[in-house]
Amino acid sequence: MAGNSTHTVTNQPPPLVGYNVFSTDRALVEAVERHTDPEVLDEVRDELSVLGRASGSAQVQEWGVQANEHPPRLRTHDRYGHRVDEVEFHPAWHRLLGKGVGAGLTGAWTRPAGHVRRAAGFLVWTQVEAGNCCPLSMTHAAVPALRTDPALAAEWEPRLTSTIYDRELRPAGRKSGALFGMGMTEKQGGSDVRANTTEARPLTEAGTYVLTGHKWFCSAPMSDGFLVLAQAPGGITCFLVPRVLADGTRNVFLIQRLKDKLGNRSNASAEVEFDGTWARRVGEEGRGVRTIIEMVAATRLDCALGSAGLMRQAVAQAVHHCAYREAFGGKLIDKPLMRNVLADLALESEAATALTLRLAAAYDDGGEQERAFLRLAVPAAKYWITKRCAPVAVEAAECLGGNGYVEESGLPRLVRESPLNSIWEGAGNVQALDVLRALQREPGALDACLTEIGRAHGADHRLDRAVKDLFTELADLDGIEGRARRLVERLALVLQGSLLVRHAPPEVADAFCASRLGGDRGAAFGTLPTGLDLASVVERARPLL
Repeated sequence: MAGNSTHTVTNQPPPLVGYNVFSTDRALVEAVERHTDPEVLDEVRDELSVLGRASGSAQVQEWGVQANEHPPRLRTHDRYGHRVDEVEFHPAWHRLLGKGVGAGLTGAWTRPAGHVRRAAGFLVWTQVEAGNCCPLSMTHAAVPALRTDPALAAEWEPRLTSTIYDRELRPAGRKSGALFGMGMTEKQGGSDVRANTTEARPLTEAGTYVLTGHKWFCSAPMSDGFLVLAQAPGGITCFLVPRVLADGTRNVFLIQRLKDKLGNRSNASAEVEFDGTWARRVGEEGRGVRTIIEMVAATRLDCALGSAGLMRQAVAQAVHHCAYREAFGGKLIDKPLMRNVLADLALESEAATALTLRLAAAYDDGGEQERAFLRLAVPAAKYWITKRCAPVAVEAAECLGGNGYVEESGLPRLVRESPLNSIWEGAGNVQALDVLRALQREPGALDACLTEIGRAHGADHRLDRAVKDLFTELADLDGIEGRARRLVERLALVLQGSLLVRHAPPEVADAFCASRLGGDRGAAFGTLPTGLDLASVVERARPLL
């Protein structure tokens, strides 16, 4: 009909759907191949490809939209007035969480190449909907803390590493799969967890206590168990708080409210009250921070992985759009200035992927040298990669023009999510100060990092010069706390540079070293210097349908 002629749709890209999120991410595929034993590589690739196809499917992407658009609701009482303290989720949330658990995203600790395959899967799955990754992360990270108590680990670890998602609230002993949350932060202390005031009073049964107090942030409140910190007679101690007790009664777990957050809307973050809440001690009294620190380290790596996933999705959307969109007589992707922007974004994404998968491989190795490497590299990577996520997401949205500001594009959800990982699990200053502590107390950590960086010595003069600058920074301890962010940024950049020089295509390594280490770059994205093969960098980042 003539009246419809004005509604002909032209010059719009097809939806980025029906593609394999894993296999079209060349940087990720190569990192997995690099860090996986050849004997299990085919198995790992096949597993990740299955998850990648699901992640790129129209159905699963729609679940992500639905979970975000229908945030959880708190139901404190049932119709008769009984206190129930339950959080209700949209069915899409449960479908996503079930698929994440089924994909092994809580089971890294017991499989060959478990951490590399799980890290790659986490990076892929984050691109669907980041909110459900929170309980997956907490559950995965609880395992090393529980292992401080062999009896608790024997009881809980098989449930946490299970591939079965059981959403019902019932005693964990009757479930074939369980999820964990965490509650450390209190309103008066924030990141200063030693200021916690939650009280733990011992009961007559050895190792059991009752807790009284308030947790300002409790992650994943519908989980089956929680690791929390409280003040026992011997000092700050770690405890396991089950949601449902062994006899089937509900533990005292009073959800006061759910946080109304900027992003991460699908995931419930709660304030909870403990008032005679039964708990089991994990580790020794007074050593709660030391007990839970391995859980914190694992969740910090997940923050970096999550940001790497968000950056990858933002770059994929931007490159995909520009590959189809025409303006000023040609494809946007072929315009020199847009190509510069896309290449700059792609470099940030690939560097994040390379570093996070290297950290996962260190977990799989488990040797003393690799543990020392993780002690310094995890907080440095968490600091830097999560800091880069927000500007990448915003610039990627701008590549879509006004379309990127519209909710249907998916970019606004990425933008709102992008600051989260920098704030959670210890914000930027906490990470920077943690690096300083490692430098001062654990000299082996610096040696391990320098050994890793040194594997690229002589391969690029800009990297070599940046390493010398890092040595200068480390040698000057006057006012070091005030310069901690500067130091950590340099450490993260030379780690990324070393990895890219050794493993990435020459055009990627050259562009990274010129801009990030050589200083030939402006303050905004799209200011890479001339003489670089940017077309190849962009093409490498393109997700092919």
